[in-house]
Amino acid sequence: MFLRRGIFFSHRELGVILDRHEQGKPFYLYTGRGPSRGHMHIGHMLPFIFCKWLQEVFDVPLVVQLTDDEKFLYKTDLTVDQTYEYSVNTVREIAAIGFKPEKTFIFSNMGFMGGAFYRNILKISRCITFNMARSSFGYTGSDHIGKIHFPSIQAAPAFCSSFPAIFGNRTDVPCLIPCGIDQDPYFRLTRDVTKSLKHRKPSLIHAKFLPALQGSTSKMSSSIDASAIFMDDTPKKIKDKINKHAFTGGRTSLEEHRMYGGNIEVDVPYQYLTYFVEDDQELAKLAEGYTKGEISSGEMKMRCIQELQAFIGSFQEREKAITEADVQDFMNPDYPRPFASLAKK
Repeated sequence: MFLRRGIFFSHRELGVILDRHEQGKPFYLYTGRGPSRGHMHIGHMLPFIFCKWLQEVFDVPLVVQLTDDEKFLYKTDLTVDQTYEYSVNTVREIAAIGFKPEKTFIFSNMGFMGGAFYRNILKISRCITFNMARSSFGYTGSDHIGKIHFPSIQAAPAFCSSFPAIFGNRTDVPCLIPCGIDQDPYFRLTRDVTKSLKHRKPSLIHAKFLPALQGSTSKMSSSIDASAIFMDDTPKKIKDKINKHAFTGGRTSLEEHRMYGGNIEVDVPYQYLTYFVEDDQELAKLAEGYTKGEISSGEMKMRCIQELQAFIGSFQEREKAITEADVQDFMNPDYPRPFASLAKK
């Protein structure tokens, strides 16, 4: 659904991954999340929902990097202990999407860094000059060295040898990285250094941002409650947020709306439905009815509320079932995973 609707809309060498699959050659998935206080919002869920679909289609390992170290470096009011705690809580949320520890390794940078992973970080960091990092991210002389070094840390999971429990000493297994389009600069740099380090270039597939409640050209923010629908929001809170804050493409009065119709291109409730309603025919009917004025903004909001309440309610039930032991299994690099055969060429 995300592909046919253009939600994941661009890529870098996706064809390489598809060719490998057709040839029976392995690859893996890599994505990440910067853990934060509180729960993820629905925009954060999209790469993980897509990764789960990809994992089921191709039956491949998934590694998820939790960048608690980056959070500490960029948020000066947080402590190391706080950011690590956010990572552990984030594992519960990712697990509740439906992943299984036998196919998925979720790691905190603070908890996992060392060994083969850190050796790759060091190798990568020698290949990225300050000028390269500055041109990609706009660093200045006042940025601290932790920020400048971080791109090499985000690059390391794209090297299969960072995960010897899954890949052994292999360097020839590439990854596919589903991510938001804002993450592309990190992986342009990664692709530039892989050849010199004798690894395969990662492939990427990029997602659009889910808009904030306030408008279709904005981005949801974890720090602005009124901009987002969060995964711990109650049904009432979801309803109140959509009714109060969701920007619509309707007219100034119902009479005008019935006469001239609404604009689905800017209507936030309709935009959200394109991400969560599976049925293409229903979505087409909603678009046509709204454009003709047969469906009001209030009715479109009601359909959006219904869909988000069902999606988030189902997620919350699954999250309640995630135990501390489950979290430890996902974060255990030595948990038995059936992809150990990938360690052999």
